[in-house]
Amino acid sequence: MRPAERAADLGYAAGWRLVRELPTPIARAAFDAAADLAARRRGPGVARLRANYARVRPDLGPRELDELTRAGVRSYARYWREAFRLPSMDLKELAERVDPAVHGREHLDAALARGRGAVVALTHSGNWDVVGAWAVQRYGGFATVAERLRPEALFRRFVDYRESLGFEILPMTGGEAPVRGLLRALRAGRIVCLVADRDLSRHGVGVDLFGHRAAMPPGPASLAAATGAALLPLGSWFTGSGADEGWGFRIHPPVPVAGRDGVPAATQAVADAFATEIAGHTQDWHMFQRIWPDLP
Repeated sequence: MRPAERAADLGYAAGWRLVRELPTPIARAAFDAAADLAARRRGPGVARLRANYARVRPDLGPRELDELTRAGVRSYARYWREAFRLPSMDLKELAERVDPAVHGREHLDAALARGRGAVVALTHSGNWDVVGAWAVQRYGGFATVAERLRPEALFRRFVDYRESLGFEILPMTGGEAPVRGLLRALRAGRIVCLVADRDLSRHGVGVDLFGHRAAMPPGPASLAAATGAALLPLGSWFTGSGADEGWGFRIHPPVPVAGRDGVPAATQAVADAFATEIAGHTQDWHMFQRIWPDLP
């Protein structure tokens, strides 16, 4: 293991051990301060976040865009603060808190009642682990795919973390092809959750996103086409601040998928739903990677 990888592994291990022991106000202040420092330094990731936000909000001037970026980095820090503390939380109590925050739950209930499962497509926004923990408590779990990280020890920490919440994790590489596990889940009438706002395969479907060409993974629509499962876009965002912190989630109506030939059109419809959510809660879209190829 290289020194940088070892340092990353130890850093995350310390986070999961120590952050959950801190009083919430102290943890919140520490993560906000670290986020503000990162925003001021504007490293490559923050610069990319700012460029992505500029495409979503072309109406903003430089100073307003700086403030939005700072809020976005703080939002991302909040995600990690909550992630480090989630394993020690009462997940049944968490689900009760989340229940009134989930809009459009009837779409998921109707999809599962049909017996063909549901493919939930979501963005890197808000705290997707919280809605996952809620789904475990309310629907008995779901299957998802995890990108393999380096070092392996760090990847195992993330898998162990999400499995402790009740998620079924299928590694993207290094084992059985994950699509097989996803198909099994859907054919059993279960839920599959896929983060789908960034293509990792370089074989994505071209979509229009905020008036510019981008690529999104065809996997969610392809799975729906192959199994007859409902394809449901989901929006996730943070609400409140301080002691009033909470979450918001919106499950959109099912996107029609007209067989395999309909995958591109369905993927565009998912992109349109994502755009609505990202525009409404831009600061909670944690997109530090390239989305639009034409951005330098």
